[in-house]
Amino acid sequence: MATDVNTTATAGLNAQRLTRAATYASVSVAFTLIVVKTGAWFATGAVVVLSSLLDSFLDALASIVTLLAVRHAQTPADREHRFGHGKAEPLAALAQSAFIMGSAVLLLFEAGNHIVHPTKVTQPGIGIAVMVVTIALTLGLVLFQRWVHRKTGSIAINADSLHYKGDLFMNLAVIAALVLSGFFEWPYVDPIFAIAIALYIAANAWIIVRDALDMLMDRELPEEERERIYAIAGSHPDAVCAHDLKTRRSGHTTFVQLHLEMDPSITLLRAHQIADEVEEMIRKAFPDSEIIIHQDPEGIDEMHQSFR
Repeated sequence: MATDVNTTATAGLNAQRLTRAATYASVSVAFTLIVVKTGAWFATGAVVVLSSLLDSFLDALASIVTLLAVRHAQTPADREHRFGHGKAEPLAALAQSAFIMGSAVLLLFEAGNHIVHPTKVTQPGIGIAVMVVTIALTLGLVLFQRWVHRKTGSIAINADSLHYKGDLFMNLAVIAALVLSGFFEWPYVDPIFAIAIALYIAANAWIIVRDALDMLMDRELPEEERERIYAIAGSHPDAVCAHDLKTRRSGHTTFVQLHLEMDPSITLLRAHQIADEVEEMIRKAFPDSEIIIHQDPEGIDEMHQSFR
């Protein structure tokens, strides 16, 4: 039992280190992109490059918010926050979505202005070269963030990764707009692409809001994960059945509560041992989880929830 607890604690510490590393990488990439895109915008005057620059400014702000939120979310539970500080992550994700939506609105206004007053794109080659460098840096960051999210399940890192994924498509669109407006002199391509990018950014913001609200509102785990918990609890040879399962996530931590029915003739000590064994079985399947098991004697007529 002590070995299992130590293994779980080590896994939790590794997840925290990975999450922090992802936030540092995100902030570093965001500030690097701000510098190179600023130069590209001054050189080209293209609104699509400006849109990409604005997005990088907001990426930097969002990444800083994520960094601070992740550090706070990893603060151990204390007297005032006995369930931990995990909900700092979805709050940060909501702040990110506000930044992202703001960039979309600003971009729509700027694109509209360029439709009314079209301007010529100059030195498109510089802009294209910068966008290629931007795509390479962003792709490396997204791949790292995806790996970290698979290892940790961090909603803040996932939210950060979502808008960087959007940046990949946006930067490809910027290159296409620079080619068409700079080399083929199609002036309206630049603002039209910018509008499409703004709508794409807004759609990403909605995805982040939805996932953050799910965690803040204590949405249940997906049905397949709930069924897995039921199956694990019911697989113990001394467990009759499990019911009244409640689940939720807060940051990295998964909270599980359930009732476990057992033979009413066993001792309280044995019932406690069975509950501990089932708890450890669930924790192996769901690392970094907090589990509460209520022990019920089989055959007691009780009111149960109408939904499983």
